[in-house]
Amino acid sequence: MRLSAKADYALRAAVELAASGDGPVKADAISRAQDIPLRFLEQILLDLKHSGLVASQRGAEGGYWLARPAAAIALADVIRAVEGPLANVRGQRPEELEFRGSAQPLQEVFVALRASIRAVLETVTLADVAAGELPERVRELARSGDAWSPH
Repeated sequence: MRLSAKADYALRAAVELAASGDGPVKADAISRAQDIPLRFLEQILLDLKHSGLVASQRGAEGGYWLARPAAAIALADVIRAVEGPLANVRGQRPEELEFRGSAQPLQEVFVALRASIRAVLETVTLADVAAGELPERVRELARSGDAWSPH
């Protein structure tokens, strides 16, 4: 799986909001804390707001905060808010693909890949990451023999 800078920054910004607790957090504070370019962050926060994950208030006492409890926002929700579907091939969802002949089983492979991605990203919440307490199944996957192998 390849995550864009936008998805990476969105996840880091959302976790920063989760870790900061209640109350508004200024965009420049998130930018500094997570080393995210401010202009890019502002667009990301707007995407997160449009998707209902983040709320905001203008003014001296304003800023951004999570619109729902951090435990109710999965990492998958954040990625979908800024990127769309978690897994696609040439911009199409796996179930929409058509392969012919000997390549026909690839559709099932891509559907399985999406299910695997969902098994992690839909079970880990912003609260889990902010607290440093990932689900045991995710920790097990990260500890598996070749998980850290670069290929």
